[in-house]
Amino acid sequence: MTEPVRLSVIYYSSTGTNYEIARTIAEAAEKAGAEVRLRKVHELAPEEAIASNQGWAQHAAATQDVIEADKDDMTWADAVIFGSPTRFGNVAAQLKQFLDTLGGLWAQGLLADKVYSGFTSTSTRHGGQESTLLALYTTIHHFGGIVVAPGYTDPAKFADGNPYGTSHVDGNGENPVDDVTRAAARVQAQRVVRIAAALKAGR
Repeated sequence: MTEPVRLSVIYYSSTGTNYEIARTIAEAAEKAGAEVRLRKVHELAPEEAIASNQGWAQHAAATQDVIEADKDDMTWADAVIFGSPTRFGNVAAQLKQFLDTLGGLWAQGLLADKVYSGFTSTSTRHGGQESTLLALYTTIHHFGGIVVAPGYTDPAKFADGNPYGTSHVDGNGENPVDDVTRAAARVQAQRVVRIAAALKAGR
């Protein structure tokens, strides 16, 4: 009997949008039969910066029990889905810092041949969602990873409109994660698990 796909969902979220997407992906992947680790990356911002933003401080307190990602979460996984808000059309420094710690694993070839995908959010529409995911996937290409984007493979993807990954416009916290984004996240999770399972079965 084939072992279940092992999926790490590794994200950064300041005020909770990407955390909600990450949770939706993790839940959908588990329903699809995967063994899932939900992990946040280490916060780099100083305490005074977090405390100055009520939403940020509340989210930090609410998710203090979420385990921080480490290198074992990468080597353990058959598939990894990364999530980050957009920062000037690129991934947030917190996720980038985690990626930059993986050089040793990369040098040993331990990040290659895994399935990878990504999700993001922005404050404004067209605020860098696609460029953020493409920038993330540049790193995956260097890993020798297999990018599995959702594409327009399901009607839900025509509603959210992003073939590169799940994305959400949060309007500076005014637009909570909605059914459109959650449906897209579920499609992405199911597709990643399905492709990873096929690859794993063929090894």
